[in-house]
Amino acid sequence: MTPIYAKTIKNFNHLAQQIKKCSMVKELESVYASMIKTNANQDCFSMNQFITACSILHRIDYAVLAFTHMQEPNVFVYNAMIKAFVQSYYPVQALDCYLDMSRAQICPTSFTFSSLVKACSLVSQLGFGESVHGHSWRHGFDSHVFVQTALVDLYGNAGKIVEARRVFDEMLERDVFAWTTMISVHVRTGDMGSARQLFDEMPERNTPSWNAMIDGYSRLRDIESAEFLFNQMPNRDIISWTTMIACYSQNKQYREALAVFNEMQTNGVSPDEVTMSTVISACAHLGALELGKEIHLYAMEMGFDLDVYIGSALIDMYAKCGSLDQSLVVFFKLQKKNLFCWNSIIEGLAAHGSAEEALAMFNKMEREKINPNGVTFISVLSACTHAGLVEEGRERFLSMSRDFSIPPEIEHYGCMVDLLGKAGLLEDALELVRSMRMEPNSVIWGALLGGCKLHRNLEIAQVAVNELKVLEPNNSGYYTLLVNMYAEVNRWGEVANIRATMKELGMEKTCPGSSWIEMDRKIHQFAASDKSHLDSDAIYTLLVELDWQMKLSGHVPELGSVSF
Repeated sequence: MTPIYAKTIKNFNHLAQQIKKCSMVKELESVYASMIKTNANQDCFSMNQFITACSILHRIDYAVLAFTHMQEPNVFVYNAMIKAFVQSYYPVQALDCYLDMSRAQICPTSFTFSSLVKACSLVSQLGFGESVHGHSWRHGFDSHVFVQTALVDLYGNAGKIVEARRVFDEMLERDVFAWTTMISVHVRTGDMGSARQLFDEMPERNTPSWNAMIDGYSRLRDIESAEFLFNQMPNRDIISWTTMIACYSQNKQYREALAVFNEMQTNGVSPDEVTMSTVISACAHLGALELGKEIHLYAMEMGFDLDVYIGSALIDMYAKCGSLDQSLVVFFKLQKKNLFCWNSIIEGLAAHGSAEEALAMFNKMEREKINPNGVTFISVLSACTHAGLVEEGRERFLSMSRDFSIPPEIEHYGCMVDLLGKAGLLEDALELVRSMRMEPNSVIWGALLGGCKLHRNLEIAQVAVNELKVLEPNNSGYYTLLVNMYAEVNRWGEVANIRATMKELGMEKTCPGSSWIEMDRKIHQFAASDKSHLDSDAIYTLLVELDWQMKLSGHVPELGSVSF
C-alpha cells in the first residue's frame, strides 16, 4: 500500500467518523463542505454514510442534493438513497430511484428489495408490490429470507392472506422473524387458529412472537388465552407488559390492569408513554383519583413529557374522577393539543353539567383550526342534553353533516333521542327514530323509554318496549320500567299482566350494576345483593341502621316504583 493511498483511506475513515457524530444540521453542512473540498462527495463509501446521516436528521433534501451531484453512485449509495426515501415517507421517490438504478444497469442487492417492499406498503398499491416481487425473483432473491419476509408483510398489509401464506410456505429457509411476521398477518385478520398453529410449530420463539399472540387473543376478548401465554413467557419486554395491561383495560378488567402494572414495576421494567396512558385510563374508569394522582406524579418523576397521549389520558382521568379543575389545569398546561385532548376536555365539561363551557370549548377548538370528529359531537350533544338546550342540540346535530361532512352514527341519534325525550318532545323523538338511516338498537329505544318514564307517556313507552322485546328479549329492566309507569297511574291490571309475562318467561335481573370506591389505594367493588366483600356483614348491618334512621326521620318510600 502506497503512503498516498494509506493517507487517503485514513482521511475517509476520519470523515466517516465525523459524519456519524453529526447531531445537528449545521454540523452536517460543515462536513459536506469538507467533502466537496476533498472530492469525497464522489466517494461511494462516504456518500453512503452522508445520506444515512441526512435521513437520521430528517433532511432528505440534503441527501437528494448530494446524490444528484454524484457522477457514478454504486449499489450501496442507491440502497442508502432508497432507504432514506422510505424512512422519510417518500415511497414514490424510492421507486423512481430504483428505476434510475435499473437504467444505470446497476444490479440490486437483497437490501434494495427489502426497502422497495416497504415503499410498496406505504404506497398502498398492490400492483407495485407484485412488480417488485417479480423483479426480486428475476434477480435471484426468490429464496432470500429477508426479502421474502418483507413480501409476506407486504401481502399481509394489503389483505392478501393467501398470497402472504404462499410466499411463506414456499420459503426454503425461515428464520424467527419470518415465522413472527406470518403469525402477525394471521393475528391482524383475527385468524387465531392459524396463528396458534404456526406458533406451536415454530422451532424457536422470540418475544415478539409471544407478544403478537397475546395481542391477537386480546383483540378477540379471549382474556384466558392471553393470560395463559403471558404467564408462560420465558422473557417479557415492555411491549409484553403493556399488551397485557391493555388487554385487561380493553375488556373492562381495570383492577387486573393495575395489578399487572404493579407487577411490572416490581420486576424492574420501566413503562413507556403507551403504558402510562393505558394505566391512567384504567384509573379513570375505576374512579381511582388518589391512585391516578400517584401515577401522574410517578410519570413526572420518571421524566415523561406531558405529550398528547399522556395529557389526554390525564384530562379524562381527572374529569371522570370528579376533579374537573385539575383536568382543566392539565389541558391548559399542554403545549400541543391534538383532537383527543380537545375531545377529552369537552367530554369532561359535558359530563359535569358545564354545558355552556363545553360549547365554548368546542368553539375555541374550531378557532384553533382543529377539525372535530364524531366523538366530539357525542360530547357536544351530551352537553346540550344535560342543560336542556334543545334548539342548540338540533343545530349542532345538523351541522355535523352540513358543515363538517360527518355522517351521524347511532350514538349521535341516541344523544338526540335522549335530548328530545328529556325535554318532553316525545313525538319528535319517535319521528327521529323512525327516520334513522340505520336500524335503531336497544340504546335508542331505551333512551326513548326513559323519556316516556320521565313524562309519563304510556303510549309511546309501549311502542319502545315492543321493540325492545325483540332486540333484548331476556332483559327484565325494560319490563320493570314499564311496570313502574303503570303503577304510578294505578293501572294495576297491566302491572299484573306484565308480572305474569315476566314470570312465564323466567325473567330476573341476572347482571346487577356494580360500582367502585377507592380507599387507602385499594379498589373496592360492590354490586346489588352481593356478599362477596370481606366486610359485607358490617356493610349490610349499617344499611339496616340507615334504613331505620330514615324511617324515624319521616322518610316515606315512593310506592310508584315496583320492585321484583
